Amino acid sequence: MREVSVVGIGQTPVGEHWAEGLRDLGAKAALAALADAGMNGLDPQAATALYVGNGYGGTVSAQTHLGALIADHAGLSGIEAFSIDAADASGGAALRAGYLAVASGLVDVALVVGVEKLTDSIAEERVRARNVSLDADFETVHGATQTAIAAMLMQRYLHEHGLQVTDFEGFSLNAHANGGHNPQAMFRNRLREGAFGKAPMVSAPVSLFDRAPDADGAAAVVLAPADQAADMIPQPVQVLASAAATDTFAVHDRADLLWFNSVALSTQKAFTAAQVGHADIDLAELHDAFTITTALALEAAGFAERGSGWQMAANNGQAIALDGQLPISTFGGLKSRGNPGGATGVYQAVEATLQLRGQAGDNQVANARLAMTQNLGGLATTAVTHIFGV
Repeated sequence: MREVSVVGIGQTPVGEHWAEGLRDLGAKAALAALADAGMNGLDPQAATALYVGNGYGGTVSAQTHLGALIADHAGLSGIEAFSIDAADASGGAALRAGYLAVASGLVDVALVVGVEKLTDSIAEERVRARNVSLDADFETVHGATQTAIAAMLMQRYLHEHGLQVTDFEGFSLNAHANGGHNPQAMFRNRLREGAFGKAPMVSAPVSLFDRAPDADGAAAVVLAPADQAADMIPQPVQVLASAAATDTFAVHDRADLLWFNSVALSTQKAFTAAQVGHADIDLAELHDAFTITTALALEAAGFAERGSGWQMAANNGQAIALDGQLPISTFGGLKSRGNPGGATGVYQAVEATLQLRGQAGDNQVANARLAMTQNLGGLATTAVTHIFGV
């Protein structure tokens, strides 16, 4: 197996892109990443394979076969290209596919794109379109949604540990504090202390300030063999580990509702492959689609004891701030940057790369050397974990 590095990154702002479709956003991010890698984006030989992560193109945009579509629109027609679906973990899964292709030696340079369009439909239609990531026969047929299931998990967590909704406020305060400095973020407003507990309910106890907003966007990375990366760009970032795992598809089939086994397994695999421990990680980009998933992921990943993940949100999120014990959501996370569905995992990789290059600006984590990203599909039905280092 060859070692693999990130040699190029690109992204579009996250938001509501009414005038641009999947092909436009995907091609824009792809060409930006190729340019960042010093490659001519119009040359089909610039990359030898394209992997596109997308979760909801078929249900929201009535468009699949995105590998060939984006390759064509980016001027890369003729390249090997595939699209990969793992719901909201599609971006992370595409990144893993690109990593494995380059590491195997069968692909010289891989271009990975995550792209999603979620705002071209009204809320009810969008919820229905995103429900394909749940169990159609045993969850959605009864009216379940991702938000409703997350709300049930949060309600159980509050009950078991004697907590209030406001105990999770620090996660959102931290995300918006960081997102306010991210020019790519959908919402750059700061949340006032105390506003979290007064927000309108979406699905009790999950509120409007507790859930990440659906968004459009595309991000891309270029992967190359590590032994060639230093000759390509001044600051390559190595992919030290790539790991994935699954849990039972439906939450109600899990032996323990409040334990994300996919997160535990993928984190352990990634740490073993990278030969690192929890204390080595300088920052983590977690899948904070809901504050409860953040708390549960921190616990399953081993950054917090069982039942104490919420404590990392204490004191307005001091432990997870840019200068905290474990900085998370360093560019705003899904909550402030926005949740571009299947593109999320690639946005996380772009943000981790910026941190390790020292190019994060006002969002920079001091002396960052190791970064972890974790992308979840469904309610942690799929977890994809990557470790990056310099």
